[in-house]
Amino acid sequence: MTRQHIIEAIKQYNRIIIHRHVRPDPDAIGSQAGLKHLIKNSFPKKEVYIVGETEPSLKFLDEMDVIREEIYKDSLVIVCDTANQPRIDDQRYTMGGKIIKIDHHPETDTYGDIQWVDTNASSVSEMIVDLATYGEKEGLKLNNNAARLLYVGIVGDTGRFKFPSTTKKTFQLVAELVAFNFDRSELYNELYSVEDKISRLSGHILQNFELSSSGLCTIKLTAELLERYDVSVDESSQLVQVVGDVKGIKAWVFFIEESDQIRTRLRSKGPVVNEVASQFNGGGHPLASGATVYSWEEAKALEAELEKVCEEYEI
Repeated sequence: MTRQHIIEAIKQYNRIIIHRHVRPDPDAIGSQAGLKHLIKNSFPKKEVYIVGETEPSLKFLDEMDVIREEIYKDSLVIVCDTANQPRIDDQRYTMGGKIIKIDHHPETDTYGDIQWVDTNASSVSEMIVDLATYGEKEGLKLNNNAARLLYVGIVGDTGRFKFPSTTKKTFQLVAELVAFNFDRSELYNELYSVEDKISRLSGHILQNFELSSSGLCTIKLTAELLERYDVSVDESSQLVQVVGDVKGIKAWVFFIEESDQIRTRLRSKGPVVNEVASQFNGGGHPLASGATVYSWEEAKALEAELEKVCEEYEI
């Protein structure tokens, strides 16, 4: 009944504010903005806002709204694609009249008056399409804008439908989206075209990555290296799959040095990595997680834990 409760709440409130996580990826913005356009198309008289910091590389998807604090009074707040409260972009989310959590990450932080968490879903964008399909009799109607955004979110979180999270249901719901009028080729170009500096740093990574006997690949992007290639920490997220097709790699970890921390991205072809991430100020999916360490010594400790996971994993 969770989807029904969400639809009833959407109908009840005249003003709705939609949040997502910090440092957003395509699914975060796709689900957030896609839900906005779904609601606006279904109930044109409602006020619907999306909030959070602008991510330059995803600005082509939609523009964030800038709203005053008083707008939150008696508003419905929906948080998309965010497992725990500290990662919610714009902490004013608590000022609303009711909070709904829609997420597909393993449950680590129960918050909100209504929670819809589906760890079997490939993405929150998939969940929003599911909500739209379920709610057709309640007046929910997708349009071209919503379909475009939700398609991008699903593509992003499934790695162009390559990841194990892609299911029969994923394809069935995507089939609903491609019936709408939007340019899929243009979206792929926007999502996956990279500047030459990213390609050059990719070449450096492929020439210099470390691969242990356990199958763990380690990549260290120091501040000096990022400066040499003129790549920002945020831009480095485009590099996380660069070693994904290399034979012999079971899992890989990117350490990205910032001024006050070392951002860490973990990916896997089988070994479960989110339990390691949770030991180092992070979490996420079993095969795709993030963490934060504060020294190279701590990075080495995280690497050692990943080594154990890879050694224990049998293909």
